[in-house]
Amino acid sequence: MAKKQITFNKIVEITWVDAEEHGIVGWNDLEETKEYAKSAPPIIRSVGYVIFENSEHISIVSSIGPDICGTMEKIPIAFVKDIREL
Repeated sequence: MAKKQITFNKIVEITWVDAEEHGIVGWNDLEETKEYAKSAPPIIRSVGYVIFENSEHISIVSSIGPDICGTMEKIPIAFVKDIREL
C-alpha cells in the first residue's frame, strides 16, 4: 500500500495583537482595573502551516500529517500586524 503524499501549505510566522481579559472571577478593584486598561494588548507571534486563509481570518496548525494535525489557531485578519512566509 502506497503512502499518502503529504502536501504542506506555506509555513508562516504571524505577528498579531491579542484580545485580552483582566481580572478574576468575582469582584475586582476598579482603580487597578482602570490602570491596567491603559496598557497595550500583548503582541503575539505564532508559527505554523497555513491550512486556510481568506479576507476574514487565517488558520494555522503547528503539526500536520497525512490524515491528522495538531490543534488549529484561527486568527482574525483584523488582529494581524504582519505575516512572514518562512
